[in-house]
Amino acid sequence: MEPVDPQFESLLAYLKEARGFDFTGYKRSSLMRRVNRRMAQIGLAEDYQAYSDYLQVHPDEFTFLFNTILINVTGFFRDPDAWTYLREEVVEPLLATRPVGAIRIWSAGCASGEEAYTLAMMLAEVLGIEAFRSRVKIYATDVDAEQLSEARQAVYDARAIRSVPTDLVERYFEPVGDRWVFHKDLRRSVIFGRNDLVQDAPISRIDLLLCRNTLMYFNAETQAKILNRFHFALADGGILFLGKAEMLLSHGSLFLPVELKQRIFRRVSRQLAPLGPLSSEAAGVGGPSVPGFDSLRNEAFAASPTAQLVLTSGGQVALTNRQLELTFGTSSRDIGRPFRDLDLSFRPVELRKYVEQAQLERRSLRIPDIEYLRAPGEMLHLEVQVSPLIGSDGGLLGVSLIFQDVTTTRRLHEELEHTNQQLEAAYEELQSTNEELETTNEELQSTVEELRPPTRSSSPPTKNWRR
Repeated sequence: MEPVDPQFESLLAYLKEARGFDFTGYKRSSLMRRVNRRMAQIGLAEDYQAYSDYLQVHPDEFTFLFNTILINVTGFFRDPDAWTYLREEVVEPLLATRPVGAIRIWSAGCASGEEAYTLAMMLAEVLGIEAFRSRVKIYATDVDAEQLSEARQAVYDARAIRSVPTDLVERYFEPVGDRWVFHKDLRRSVIFGRNDLVQDAPISRIDLLLCRNTLMYFNAETQAKILNRFHFALADGGILFLGKAEMLLSHGSLFLPVELKQRIFRRVSRQLAPLGPLSSEAAGVGGPSVPGFDSLRNEAFAASPTAQLVLTSGGQVALTNRQLELTFGTSSRDIGRPFRDLDLSFRPVELRKYVEQAQLERRSLRIPDIEYLRAPGEMLHLEVQVSPLIGSDGGLLGVSLIFQDVTTTRRLHEELEHTNQQLEAAYEELQSTNEELETTNEELQSTVEELRPPTRSSSPPTKNWRR
């Protein structure tokens, strides 16, 4: 563990709060060395609190500090042997198998743009300029806005382009005074933007990702976080091109070396592990195994409209599908993590006790009537089924959690209840109206009787008898 200096940590927290730069994942030894260098230049020695105060009074100092921390060492065709291998053994075979379709490339930590434009020249040489324009998108990102501005201008001095072969200089650069400008029509295929590898979401569906000599500045925990994001960003079989200092020896579950010497790696596809002995017979098909059955099964699980999560018997996340990711914000980066570390394990309901109960009792459990506020104003109603997964030998393989979205059913039920209540109220109102009408009718009858004149007696009149 690296030593912690509370004042230095407070300075890092201030940088993050004031300017949105999160350096907390950087290695403390190199980070402190660079900050101390800048502080010495302005005569503050190692008083981090005084430097925080100085930054508040002198906002221009942020630029000088960030330029000191973000050492932007780059160049065209840096490590030429690695670029030659990348072109001949990776890019050309890739394009040979994909004669049509878009090619998406990400240059992460692009600094002043030399590597992004190196990629552009390499791809234009392999594809031809017209095909390059129509098929290739290069996304070049960095946290340093000043460097990004310089990269967009694509203006370089003679020293910067001395590593570019002469014929490429003639084809891809235009002289302007004593400087050289990368061709404007090719620059349209290179898109520059700010991206913090630690905090910001990665670009997706990438075929080739360059991040050279950037990971080495981060501590092990932050490196692992970034590499998981790179794994998410790359398409199946995508290539990761790193710098000489980065070997990924401890991340074999994510990337395997294509050529370790040149630091070129291929993304490991996280295929869904079998949940038990599955064969053609298990699928209801006799005879030999169905070609592509595993891929079909994996895609069927991933595309299921019901959110699903599978845990190992040890409580680690084994499988997630797209609906789970959409509903709860999980991702393939969570695979391999302990379930207890996921917010989903206790929000919207404490699931860990149900997982333990299902494992212990070897029976399925149902958790009804769960409310989940996915976003402001968007309330979901869920029903969760927790089921133990038992192998053919009777052993516990893991636990399956199925999150059934019953929001529509619940809403329809509530609407039905509301309609019934309205009908009951309407019926009661109708009954009351009928009673009022009956009462009014009786009153009218009484009034009519009161207004009716009295009737004469029906007895015969008395006769006058004379004597």
